[in-house]
Amino acid sequence: MQLVTIMRPSAAGTALFATLLTFLSFLPAQAVTIERVISPGGIEAWLVADDTVPLIAMNFSFDGGTVQDPDGKEGLTRLLTASLDEGAGELTSAEYKARLEELAVSIGFSADRDHLYGSLRTLTATRDDAFALLRLALTEPRFDETDMERNRARLIAGVRRQEQDPNALAGRAFVEALFGDHPYARRSGGTEDSLNALSTDDIRAQMGRVMSKDSLVIGVVGAIDADTLAPLLDDIFGGLPATGDLTPVDDFEPVSGERISLSLEIPQTSILLGLPGLKRTDPDYQAAFVMNHILGGGSFTSWLYKEVREKRGLSYSVGTSLGPYEHAGLLSGSAATRPDRAGQTVEIMLAQLERMATDGPTLEELNGAKRFLTGSYALRFDTSGKIASQLVALKNAGLGIDYFDRRNAEIEAVTLKDVTRVAQRLLKDVAPTIVTIGPSGETATQ
Repeated sequence: MQLVTIMRPSAAGTALFATLLTFLSFLPAQAVTIERVISPGGIEAWLVADDTVPLIAMNFSFDGGTVQDPDGKEGLTRLLTASLDEGAGELTSAEYKARLEELAVSIGFSADRDHLYGSLRTLTATRDDAFALLRLALTEPRFDETDMERNRARLIAGVRRQEQDPNALAGRAFVEALFGDHPYARRSGGTEDSLNALSTDDIRAQMGRVMSKDSLVIGVVGAIDADTLAPLLDDIFGGLPATGDLTPVDDFEPVSGERISLSLEIPQTSILLGLPGLKRTDPDYQAAFVMNHILGGGSFTSWLYKEVREKRGLSYSVGTSLGPYEHAGLLSGSAATRPDRAGQTVEIMLAQLERMATDGPTLEELNGAKRFLTGSYALRFDTSGKIASQLVALKNAGLGIDYFDRRNAEIEAVTLKDVTRVAQRLLKDVAPTIVTIGPSGETATQ
């Protein structure tokens, strides 16, 4: 069993047990351990045991995500996650949800491009019943036709709303321009036609392909010890298939240099820009993380905030972020402004990218970014739910069970030379792909 110590910040209070469905437990500052727990059947979980309050948070994931939707069946994984808590075993959807409410238990499922996620929140007094309900959802889901049709209709309604949403329209064009024919460009929420074509057999087949023990990652936080958790892991997850059947996905470098203008009669023009970034396993990732904070990641201190909003009042919100996916890395930026000032806003954003590639930050800016990034890290650990989510994320990223101890030291070790090198690597002589949507179709080329 491997132990790693981390520190958590002071409590913000104790949540009310009666509102557990929206509860995240605040825990007092203390040294805790991350334990690697292996069940008798070989299922692994990472555990932070803490009996400060009688609550348990469990997060878990499976490899695959929406990128595993077959061609023509886009939206399948989203329909699967929407249906997993719609009744299981002998319990109908209404009975299952009534039981969750009676026990004050929260169980939920979701998916992104690379993973399918699940979560559970429960009081220790109802732990066994909560875990039993989760086991039923994972191994005996009903997928009753009435429930599936309701979820299908809800997802189709969402698709129709997105057809009128300028941000969704811009985002779709953005992703399609960046990723072309790669599976990342598929519509993860599906289309009206693809959703209507899905059957219960499709959902069951997708569940068998994606939700398997060989890609299962589990993080648990709360009032449970390793000896108690180990056999429960087999009870909950032991009935899953041993192996999945995932379609291989190639690594891909996002496309640079395209400019796309979409015309829509809306009050503001939205701007998206993107260029190749870094995957999380890249040795330069931490340097890129610090560089991005200075460029556009810092809410009130970044170059983009100062140049676009503070000096010129062009946009209320402007920034950049890193997107380290499993098969691609992305650096993206966004802003929204008056249509007649969209061209100017784009040019200023591009100027800051060029400035970072050419000049780089000052030592004062570097030190300020590192102070913020190390000082704010504790906020990711102020609730049991956040910690459970972080455990799953770091294991999926392959960062190691000791990453919480190493992380701030890695940030502190980033030098001005490191930031300059990674800025040149990512930004020098690279034209981002730019998508704008607004009243005029000319803004992206001004």
